[in-house]
Amino acid sequence: MSGRAALAFEEREYTAARLDALAAGLAGTLARRGVRAGDRVALMASNRPEFVVAVRAVWRLGAAVVLFSPSWKRGEAEHALKVTEPSHAVGDHPLLAGLMPMLHLDEEPVRPSNAAFPELAPDTDALLVFSSGTTGLPKAVRHTHASFGAAVRNWRATLELTARDRIQIATPPSHILGLLNIETALQTGAWMRLHRRYDLDLLLWTIESDRITVEMAVAPIALAIASHPELESFDLSSLRYIMWGATPVTPEIAETVTRRTGVGWVPAYGASELPVIACNPVSGARLDSVGRAAPGVELRVVSLETGEPAGPGETGEIQARSDSLMAGYLPAEATAAAFDGGWYRTGDVGHIDEGGWVRLTDRAKEMIKVRGFQVAPAEVEAVLHGHPAVADCAVYGVPDGANGEAVVAAVAADGPVDPGELIALVGDRLASYKRPSEVVLVEEIPRLPSGKVLRRLLKERHGSTAGG
Repeated sequence: MSGRAALAFEEREYTAARLDALAAGLAGTLARRGVRAGDRVALMASNRPEFVVAVRAVWRLGAAVVLFSPSWKRGEAEHALKVTEPSHAVGDHPLLAGLMPMLHLDEEPVRPSNAAFPELAPDTDALLVFSSGTTGLPKAVRHTHASFGAAVRNWRATLELTARDRIQIATPPSHILGLLNIETALQTGAWMRLHRRYDLDLLLWTIESDRITVEMAVAPIALAIASHPELESFDLSSLRYIMWGATPVTPEIAETVTRRTGVGWVPAYGASELPVIACNPVSGARLDSVGRAAPGVELRVVSLETGEPAGPGETGEIQARSDSLMAGYLPAEATAAAFDGGWYRTGDVGHIDEGGWVRLTDRAKEMIKVRGFQVAPAEVEAVLHGHPAVADCAVYGVPDGANGEAVVAAVAADGPVDPGELIALVGDRLASYKRPSEVVLVEEIPRLPSGKVLRRLLKERHGSTAGG
């Protein structure tokens, strides 16, 4: 088995033994640069095998990986550095290299090594990945080796993944789902192709040529597949199913793909804080539910009014607990609000029927989901407040078909202001998916006496205006 390819990238293939040797070699280089157990190492790199090698190299040393998205702008990276305070950096992105000394993945070839490293303590930090949590600026989610290892086991059981499976990954590995898929494939012995970037025709062609058995999709990819004019020309018969995650299923799109290809869907539901919360069974999946509690996960619904556990079919906040639950946030003071007596507060509103099927109906959290990525309103608002003409503002999400939601900014201005200028300002400072699709000029931002923005009122006004 040691000679069997584990990872393919363009024309290159790597066995598991080769990846291990490269990780050991890079770990030696990092150790010579001063990385020690307990340190945090920032990683900002594109989709490439060296990303996988770098993660495992940091882990060999007992250090934690801090995942930086390659789509971030300078302000976002500076915020991440302030929150996590990494002592070292590795990657291929000039932005990170400009902020702190970085071991560049292209400037020093990684030489394989057979060096041995100590066993990792399960309760030490393995991974820090950014999430908007409940409110405010993005927080770093802390996963230990034990919690992320549990997430991998739960995901493998949920997907019924075996060494016979073949998957491909085009989503950013800096996102929790991308890294979860990579680690699950490696630990299961499944074959995996890593793509440099998302290209729909290439993905469809690769399903055919590589005989992919499990495909991962977020809503925009699902829409692109459903609307592909030549979809029937691709042989997708190797697929066991397509997993739909990150955003609610759009039944019309899913059914169109199934009608045109014969391939069914497996909807799943998770969060950076608890990567696999619920999932449909591989056989007998349905499109009106995110599924039942994943293996190793307990779920309950809590009344929004009383905070008491609700009965079957009653609506409230979905809460979860599992060995795969995060250790907490950075900054640490944000952690307490995410828990309710040991249960993780998802911030999602829904109900669970007597059969255990989970249906999500609303979001209690203020974060906006755009193409599966989280956008924290406070982060966009902070940029808008930097414009001299903005007296007050509030950012909220509105439904946007397969993209999930679109970002909208309501702005009360001190004087004349061009909405396009404000949109460009956010685009210059933040990742492109955080840029508002629309700026609505208003007389004032509706707030409670406490100062809390009434975002639901803004959404209702937006809907009535759009309808009119």
